[in-house]
Amino acid sequence: MDTAHADTPTRRGRPGHDREAVLDAAVALFNERGYDATSVADVAGRLGVTKSALYHHFSSKEAVLELALGRALDSLEAALDQPRDGRSASAALRDVFRGATDALVTNLPYVTLLLRVRGNGPAEQAALARRRTFDQRVTALVAQAQGDGDIRDDVDASVVARLIFGMINSLVEWYRPGGAIDGSRLGHDVVTLALDGLRPAGAPRTQE
Repeated sequence: MDTAHADTPTRRGRPGHDREAVLDAAVALFNERGYDATSVADVAGRLGVTKSALYHHFSSKEAVLELALGRALDSLEAALDQPRDGRSASAALRDVFRGATDALVTNLPYVTLLLRVRGNGPAEQAALARRRTFDQRVTALVAQAQGDGDIRDDVDASVVARLIFGMINSLVEWYRPGGAIDGSRLGHDVVTLALDGLRPAGAPRTQE
């Protein structure tokens, strides 16, 4: 995704004026109100600054959205981009499931925004294209693990990928940092449920 216009160098100012603060405030508002219903003035008001202060860092609201979606996608794709180093497809899947869960926990507002886009505008369309590629890569990894005999093959690989990521993505609806659930254990929990449920009859349980 082309982010040239979104990657304007950060210029530091007073607290609340830096680029990260603008991005965080905008993402929070996009999640609360929706992207279309949020104006640059709304973001400025949340931070207590003028609109011109925001344009000091971003050329447009779309540029903010583009960078926010890119950040979420980068964190998810990093789980898939780890070197295999001779590992089996099922071992790689374990790391993808754990890594994607950890990415969601770490970047919860950003991934929440990503999961809500519907393709309204160039930034959202580009994000959806990257999500489709991500889904295809996960499906291919599932199919390879099925071919190796490491996970059950009586369920279509694309269905497996969709169901497991449906479980992972559901975290945006109920997980809250600082709550009763330990976010650092969620990756383990997802891997245990997913891979034990996918193991062929008689195969040993997943060891985490």
